[in-house]
Amino acid sequence: MLALIVGTLLAVGALGFVLAPLFMDAKPRALPGRAPVQGRDAGDDEAIAALREIEFDRETGKLAPADYEELRARYTQRALEAMRQQSAASHATPDELLEAEVAAFRARLKECINCGPRPEPDAVYCSNCGTYLPGQCASCGAAVHEVGATFCASCGRALAA
Repeated sequence: MLALIVGTLLAVGALGFVLAPLFMDAKPRALPGRAPVQGRDAGDDEAIAALREIEFDRETGKLAPADYEELRARYTQRALEAMRQQSAASHATPDELLEAEVAAFRARLKECINCGPRPEPDAVYCSNCGTYLPGQCASCGAAVHEVGATFCASCGRALAA
């Protein structure tokens, strides 16, 4: 009898834990790996996030070129409108703000020696060819060119955790 009561309490507790997010007031969070920027409104962040998403989709081949161009034009216009509203208080033009945001995004991308910039900013291996993206061992500095290499050929240290 005691086991039945304890089991029921555990099941109700687990159900409450799983369903709690559905009944809580959800607040938007900052994108992973990116601190919120002071002085920007939600429309600006949404448009820039949408631009990042369609850029990622284009790089991974999930978005046709015609669709990419149409969506890029639409979200660029939205981002520029939001930035124009913000630029009244700032000395930078909306175009400069957008270019700075795009440049910051591209700076976080890793580059494969075979395939060029990769759309996954946190990738360890190229999603296209399997090359180790840092290109050299962090321990001994030896170049790593083998596809899918998990250990350094020079010192034997593991390349990826």
